[in-house]
Amino acid sequence: MADTDPDELERRIAQTRAELAQTVDAIADRVSPKRVAERTVADVKSRAGHFVASVGDALGVTARPVEYADDPERVWEDERPDLAPVLIGIGAVLVVGAAIMLWRRRKRR
Repeated sequence: MADTDPDELERRIAQTRAELAQTVDAIADRVSPKRVAERTVADVKSRAGHFVASVGDALGVTARPVEYADDPERVWEDERPDLAPVLIGIGAVLVVGAAIMLWRRRKRR
């Protein structure tokens, strides 16, 4: 037979309400625009850090922390990266992209 003790039922109801309140608070926190923005910024910073590290590896440049007090002119004092291959690659991608767009535009006519 089910528990019909009013005190036990009230205790269970109070416990269920507390759990539901915690769940609603967790959901509200998760979908809060501020929290979504914070998570997005953290994700972008993380991805940017990985991208910069991979570009540095491709250029043969080892990353070193830069302090805010560092002189901007002296950041690459130890080893200046060779950006020519990167710039050539970007240019090639732009040229190929433009060629594909023009080809598709002519194909529609």
